[in-house]
Amino acid sequence: MATKATITVIGEAMLELSRGDGDGWNLRYGGDVINTAIHLARAGDTVRLASALGTDPMSAQLCAQWEAEGVDTSLVIAAKDKLPGLYAIETDAAGERSFHYWRGEAAARRMFDLPQSAAMVAQAAQSDLLYFSLITLAILPDAGREALLDLCAQVRAHGGRIAFDGNYRARLWDDAATARRWRDRAIAVSDMGLPTLADEVEMGEADDARDAAARWGAGEGRDVVVKLGGDGCLVAGEIVPIPRQLDVIDSSGAGDAFNGGYLHARLAGASPRDAALAGHRLAGWNIGRRGAIPARDADAPYG
Repeated sequence: MATKATITVIGEAMLELSRGDGDGWNLRYGGDVINTAIHLARAGDTVRLASALGTDPMSAQLCAQWEAEGVDTSLVIAAKDKLPGLYAIETDAAGERSFHYWRGEAAARRMFDLPQSAAMVAQAAQSDLLYFSLITLAILPDAGREALLDLCAQVRAHGGRIAFDGNYRARLWDDAATARRWRDRAIAVSDMGLPTLADEVEMGEADDARDAAARWGAGEGRDVVVKLGGDGCLVAGEIVPIPRQLDVIDSSGAGDAFNGGYLHARLAGASPRDAALAGHRLAGWNIGRRGAIPARDADAPYG
């Protein structure tokens, strides 16, 4: 069931060059928040992307593809002197990934520092749910990070909620301590937390799923689900295993798909456990196909 809530996802959306085991290069698009946005839109939710792209043909093509999927791009700012970020992803025979990025001058880094930024923020502040990730924070300068956290406060002041995914990429940060500091500030303004245990361990703090959940404020009125990869997830104090083991074709976008399934179900009134199962089903479908956001097919569990 689709929700009537207006969901705004904010962050970086990029060009994706992908190559599987023995395949040539394929040009698609990706980025953690846009992946989740596509899944939510396919499920029938009202979804907007807030970001910045260039005025080049590739940027226009990206927006057209997202609009075709049902994502509103009216909050995507056009930066005349910038281009979209690019990443290349290679997947081996076991479905494991390696990444290469060209994003240092990407337009999304300036999304809070452009002439249209104030209007974008004013509209995003009216969201029923604002969703972003630690990668969103990572790509921004400090002033942009402060602006994003201030936007979260505005959303909550208007009665909306904040969902935050702790997607950690070490190469985007000066050090783990800086990432933890901004992660903790984001947790403090969030209502829903979506960490991955492997990320929390890599940042050097969590020992296990329950420890990670506690650090994210589970049991303190915050909706927290800790993703455990093939072991399922921890939600509401319970381990929820994946419904069935699947062959992994491409693991890229698995967590983003889980987030889409989980958030859609929670916003539609599902219990945390049932929402986790919805997240598992969507992530399982995603990893059985190539690309961070595979083309929709008859087996896609969008309801």
